[in-house]
Amino acid sequence: MTSTPNASSFSHSAEQDQDANAIGDATSSLESIVRKRLSAAVDQRDHATVLRFVRLYPPLGLEEEGLQAYVGYLKKVVSMRSRLEFDQLVELMEQSYSSTSVGNQGQVNFVACLTNLFKDIVLAVEENDGVLRSLCGEDGIVYAICELQEECDSRGSMILKKYMEYRSLAKLTSEINSYKSNLLSVGVEGPDPRDVELYLEEILQLTQLGEDYTEFMVSKIRSLTSVDPELGPRATKAFRSGNFSKVVQDITGYYVILEGFFMVENVRKAIKIDEHVLDSLTTSMVDDVFYVLQSCCRRSISTSNINSVIAVLSSAVSLLGSEYSEALQQKMREPNLGGKLFLGGVGVQKTGIEIATTLNNMDVSSEYALKLRHEIEEQCAEVFPAPADRERVKSCLSELGETSNSFKKALNVGMEHLVSTVTPRIRPVLDSVATISYELSEAEYADNEVNDPWVQRLLHAVETNVAWLQPVMTANNYDSFVHLVIDFIVKRLEVIMMQKRFSQLGGLQLDRDARALVSHFSSMTQRTVRDKFARLTQMATVLNLEKVSEILDFWGENSGPMTWRLTPAEVRRVLSMRVDFKPEAIAALKL
Repeated sequence: MTSTPNASSFSHSAEQDQDANAIGDATSSLESIVRKRLSAAVDQRDHATVLRFVRLYPPLGLEEEGLQAYVGYLKKVVSMRSRLEFDQLVELMEQSYSSTSVGNQGQVNFVACLTNLFKDIVLAVEENDGVLRSLCGEDGIVYAICELQEECDSRGSMILKKYMEYRSLAKLTSEINSYKSNLLSVGVEGPDPRDVELYLEEILQLTQLGEDYTEFMVSKIRSLTSVDPELGPRATKAFRSGNFSKVVQDITGYYVILEGFFMVENVRKAIKIDEHVLDSLTTSMVDDVFYVLQSCCRRSISTSNINSVIAVLSSAVSLLGSEYSEALQQKMREPNLGGKLFLGGVGVQKTGIEIATTLNNMDVSSEYALKLRHEIEEQCAEVFPAPADRERVKSCLSELGETSNSFKKALNVGMEHLVSTVTPRIRPVLDSVATISYELSEAEYADNEVNDPWVQRLLHAVETNVAWLQPVMTANNYDSFVHLVIDFIVKRLEVIMMQKRFSQLGGLQLDRDARALVSHFSSMTQRTVRDKFARLTQMATVLNLEKVSEILDFWGENSGPMTWRLTPAEVRRVLSMRVDFKPEAIAALKL
């Protein structure tokens, strides 16, 4: 049986409703007061009062509204400060237009303006971390970052656009492009590379600021543990596709044109003013050109923009392979340069230095190209970890390796040209060896020890015609030079010796001669020369044997550490040069 509600229960329920209504009214009233007070505090930018009232939102269950209101306040503060600074910047700009003073122009500081904007945004997030968390936890921080990014997109873009206007980048790059296409026109002057360098540094600072700011904010979101893990990538995408990022792309487009122009102009200038440098083995353009290329490539990497890097790298490689390579080889093409190397039997110092320096330029350039490649590779690996980016850089850098090789090839041609100038001066001494007898008696052998028949004369000819260039050549070039001369000498000696007849003492004499040559040439170069004389030394070994069959003690399995450079047929031929060895014994040998 159900009980019938009585009058007292009705009145109790009514009281509850009245209480609830009263609480509701009070809450609404309180909410209204809090909202009004907060709004007034926001308008007056009274930070302490804003904080006081925003802290009342969570107890009222209005966390999200509180967050929106507080972040709106932060945006307003950032916006007002930035607008004020921007207006001052524009005012200074206008003053600088009417003033020719460089001092005034220096006051127009876009980098400082953008720095302060980013600083304000970062501080707004960092210093209000606790408040934002108290409202909506870590989601509150993400919300604040994304909302404040709107200020970066609007205010930051305005600063960059104003900078581009101030430096007339559109006009300047247009001038550069038309200058490049009118290079053949006489009297057409491009922009001053010194001005361009100033702009490049400014652009770099501005884009780096943007990159550092974006990186900081994105890593801030990634460091939050309780937010949606997809927020990081989403935020990154939002940052990268925002308005500020788009303007950065515009300014980067200008950067590439300016950097390309700056690089070309300075490389050309370095080539034009190329000169001998005191106490240097190369002329001035080598260090100058590679310094310019290194600076430009480093700067492009600092933009953190892979497309900029590839564009600048391609320009650098192209310059090295064309104009610079041409300048390197121009001297070698001078007609009869080698003919001027010796005058009246004496090396002409001035011509020697010219030729050596030209070859040194090629040698050092080849080395510098590889160094540049290595340095860029290392720096790019740090800045561009993405495999696709690395691959693009690698592909571009492989061309630097090819450029280095092309310098080496040109160097080899030049070196052979030099050797062909020097060897005719050594050849007469070598030719005289053909008249020297190696069918020696003991008395003749002993006399040769006192009166060397030809080795010392040859070495003197080498010293006179080769060694004088050593102080003016790079170590690498001088070594190559000496080795090419050795190749010439050895080849000629082998031909001459193969036509001689030997006694056993003659074989001993040849061994002594070969040792003297090895000893002397070893002191002339840092590279080993023994292998160059290996065939000659082995001929001496064969000619030194007591009897024909003794060769088997050194052949095949018995050769020990020695690698035979003479073929079996050549060994038989050398054995047949011994006057006392019987042909049938040689023919019977199983080699």
